[in-house]
Amino acid sequence: MRKLVVTILISLDGYAAGPGGDFMAMPLDESFSAYNLERLRAADTLLLGRTTFLGFRSYWPPVAADPEQPAVEREISRRNTAAHKVVVSDSLSAEDLSGWGESELVRRAAAHDAVRRLKAQDGADILVFGSIPVWNDLLAAGLVDELHVMVGNGVLGDGVPAFTAGLPVGLRLRETHRLAGSDHVLLVYATGDRGPRAPTDPTDAPSDAT
Repeated sequence: MRKLVVTILISLDGYAAGPGGDFMAMPLDESFSAYNLERLRAADTLLLGRTTFLGFRSYWPPVAADPEQPAVEREISRRNTAAHKVVVSDSLSAEDLSGWGESELVRRAAAHDAVRRLKAQDGADILVFGSIPVWNDLLAAGLVDELHVMVGNGVLGDGVPAFTAGLPVGLRLRETHRLAGSDHVLLVYATGDRGPRAPTDPTDAPSDAT
């Protein structure tokens, strides 16, 4: 069965974006893009909400051909375009999704069944970026397999909270490390009993843990 993986960057005080949904208020560095590319290489499907889909479609397509962009950003652009996009929205139409690779529209009431169908198919990971209302709903429904929480070195004080729904099952910490050359810390959680726990003794930790 395929995994549904949520990757999210949050501030130290738990916000995924600043006031008004300003994502650029977050403490970004090169490690953010590098890790997103790592996750994209393990996936073949993007599950996105309306706002994230429209923002991505506006920004990413021309990046692939821009020689001024770093290689990591150009590869992210290519992989975003190549991925099958599943967009959860009640306001968009199928025609609204055109112009950026293969896309599929799912209404919010049908999102749980759509995710179960996707997870039952053969393929690589199903990856969620942004899309906070969508993945919080899926998390509460027990349909998220892994949470990759990147904690940035900043405090926003206000904005869009990352977590907006209760969690009916526990989270098992599988991995924790500081990203290379960064003040960001990555916490990887599996839902329920999926996967082993992270080491508790520092001597047992992976070589890149700090």
